[in-house]
Amino acid sequence: MIQPARLQALFLELVQIDSLSRREGRIAARLARELGELGAEVSFDDAGAAIGGETGNLIAHVPGTVDAPALLLCAHMDTVEPGIGVKPIVEDDVIRSDGTTVLGGDDKSGVAIVCESVRACRERGLRHPPLDVVFTICEEVGLLGARHLDFGRLRARSGLVFDSDAVGFVFTRAPGANLIEAIVRGRAAHAGMAPERGVSAIRVAAEAIAAMRLGRIDPETTANVGIITGGRAVNIVPDEVRLRGEARSHDPARLAAQTEHVRACLVEAAARHPGATVEVTVTRQYEPMAVPDDAPIMQLVAAAAARLGRTITSAGMGGGCDANILNRRGLEVVNLGTGMRDIHTTGEWLRVSDMVAAAEVTLAVIELAAARPG
Repeated sequence: MIQPARLQALFLELVQIDSLSRREGRIAARLARELGELGAEVSFDDAGAAIGGETGNLIAHVPGTVDAPALLLCAHMDTVEPGIGVKPIVEDDVIRSDGTTVLGGDDKSGVAIVCESVRACRERGLRHPPLDVVFTICEEVGLLGARHLDFGRLRARSGLVFDSDAVGFVFTRAPGANLIEAIVRGRAAHAGMAPERGVSAIRVAAEAIAAMRLGRIDPETTANVGIITGGRAVNIVPDEVRLRGEARSHDPARLAAQTEHVRACLVEAAARHPGATVEVTVTRQYEPMAVPDDAPIMQLVAAAAARLGRTITSAGMGGGCDANILNRRGLEVVNLGTGMRDIHTTGEWLRVSDMVAAAEVTLAVIELAAARPG
C-alpha cells in the first residue's frame, strides 16, 4: 500500500526546500497543504515566536475512523549547515547529496515517511485511530521546537518519532546533554612591544582543552568542544576567548561528572595565569530517555514488524532527539529508524527501499493501533 515512487518524489521535493533551523517557513507551508489534502486540521503553535523562528511547530489532527487512543507521528523540519541549495542525486535505489551540501534526509526522510503513511492509510480507507502529526522546528539546535511545543494541543499519549538511521531498529534509549559555554578572559597587550604585560586568553583556553577528556569517555558518555572564538589581531595578546561545547551521557551521574571535569579544567588553567579569569555556564539541553522494552508502544511496533515478517530490535543511540523531550513530558515515544546515513556531512545518503520499509512498518503500527482499547 506504500507507493515507493510517490514517497521518493515527495522526499526529493522536500530536500530541495531550504529549511535551516529558524527558517522552516516554506517547508511548513508545503506540509500544511499536504496534510490539509488528507483531511487534517492543521495549526501552528507559538514556538517560533518564542525562539526567533519563521514559524511554529506544525500540529495536525487527522480524524480517526475508530474509537481508539490517538497515535503521535513526529519528525522535525529543520536541517543543518551546509543546507542551502540541496541538489539530490538519484542513483537507482540510492539518493545522495551532490557533495556540496547535506542531503537533508535528517529529517526529511522522517517527514516524508509520515506523510506517505498517512496518505496510504486515508486513500485506502484503512481503520485507524486519531492521528496527531507533529513536525517540529529547531530540533538541530537543542530540540528547541519540542521544548516549546504546545502540549495542550496533543491528544496522543504515545507514538513514534522518526529521526534515526538504521531501519529495523527502534531507539528506546538516548543520552541527556549539557551545553557548556565558557568565557576566558586575560589581559590585552602589544604582542611585539610588551607581550609580558599581557595574559593570553587563547593560551589559557588551549591549556584547559588539552587537559580535558573529550570524545568517547565511556560506553555511555561523550564530550566535545565544538566552537572557539576570540582574538582581535595577530599583534595583540588576546584578552578574551569564548568556548562552546557539550557533554552527553545516558547516566545522569556521569553527565554531571563529565560536566564538572570540563569546568574544573577551565578553572585550573585560569588559576595558573595571574590575571586570567573564566566564567562557565552550563545549560541542560535535554534529559536522558529510557523506554522499557515491554512498554506498550514497543509491543505495538514489534507486533507491526512481525505482521510484515520482520523483526525490530531496540537499541540505544548517542544523540538526542525530540523523543527525549516528549518522554520527559509524560508521553511514551520511541524513535524509529528511517535509513538516513552519514548525516550532518556532505556525503549524506539513503536508500529509498529503506524509507519504504520504515513506512510499511509505520502503516502496520497505525492499523494495529486501531484495535487498542479506548
